[in-house]
Amino acid sequence: MTEEIIKKQITKEGYDELQNELSERKTTKRSEIAARIEDAKAQGDLSENSEYDEARAEQGENESRIEELEAILKAVEVVDDSNLSTDKVSLGSTVTLQNTATKQEYKYKLVGESEIDFKKKRISENSPVGRAISNQKKGKTVSVSTPSGIIKYKIIKIEK
Repeated sequence: MTEEIIKKQITKEGYDELQNELSERKTTKRSEIAARIEDAKAQGDLSENSEYDEARAEQGENESRIEELEAILKAVEVVDDSNLSTDKVSLGSTVTLQNTATKQEYKYKLVGESEIDFKKKRISENSPVGRAISNQKKGKTVSVSTPSGIIKYKIIKIEK
């Protein structure tokens, strides 16, 4: 019996960013760390060499992240957003929401879980807000359960 692997969806932009990070870590970052290790070795006694220890620790962290990125990239399916509809909110959509109580507006891009970056206003399709707005149309008001209570958002705009 074969098990079907369910791939997580990711935007093209998110996929490219992960690929770039992987490439950077495999080439530039690996070389920089290797050079630091060699410099530290040249200083002699490694038993009390904090520079060597720090470089080795960073090397381990870099290799772990490389493995993590490779695993993520193997388990994703890139969503073709070239024909992304602006009729309904979907993965890759940029959505402007308005808090119905405060009238404050928020603009988010709905992305896959491996692309979440709150500083860049990217929220997961599996987050409470993401689940509430997925497949909804412009003008729809959705309710989101938060620790401080229910917040209602009106979908103001849907963009590619």
